[in-house]
Amino acid sequence: MSSDHGPEQDIESDLKSILTLLFEDSDAIQKTLVPELLVSLGSEITLTRPADLHKIIDESICVIHRWSPALQAHFIAGHPRIGETKNLSVLSSKEQSGGTSAAAPTPPEVLLRLQHLNACYEHVYPGLRYITFVNGRSRATIAEEMEDKLGISRSLLPDQPPVESLTPVEANSQPWLAELHRAVEDVGRIAKSRLEKIEREGLLQLRK
Repeated sequence: MSSDHGPEQDIESDLKSILTLLFEDSDAIQKTLVPELLVSLGSEITLTRPADLHKIIDESICVIHRWSPALQAHFIAGHPRIGETKNLSVLSSKEQSGGTSAAAPTPPEVLLRLQHLNACYEHVYPGLRYITFVNGRSRATIAEEMEDKLGISRSLLPDQPPVESLTPVEANSQPWLAELHRAVEDVGRIAKSRLEKIEREGLLQLRK
């Protein structure tokens, strides 16, 4: 990580790049998160050791929790929906594969089920996107997790229960805010897992 700019510009640019990799792309990173990290950490920000990045992830999640609910929801929407297969970042694609491969892909009925479950979730929790730390689990397992979250029966039907049959949770109510809080925490868990993975694979390039 280097450039011809001054040290402060270098740190700001590097922070944006690494946080976009770890958190997925969101304009909230450049517009809000990076500026607030520069204030909250100040001269403590260094990018020379993996431990520095673990500290930055922790501080980032603390900062994000202080944002308005609307901004937090906008930030987590940078992550793709569970079951999406197109326009994924390299890391998201690997995470969502859950051990599947081109030779043994996720069954189409599971992908259709996840598409319906995402619609159900977004109806029940208006303005939120379902986020979970996949951690190597299959999409079929995540579908069951979503069914449990929504309190609906296990199924591979692509349209049951009808979305409109589910009762929405009022935005900004306590249950809605609790679900938002959980999602932000899982974004942090995903980021730490990604950091550990790129460390293991020797892909992490830090300042000297």
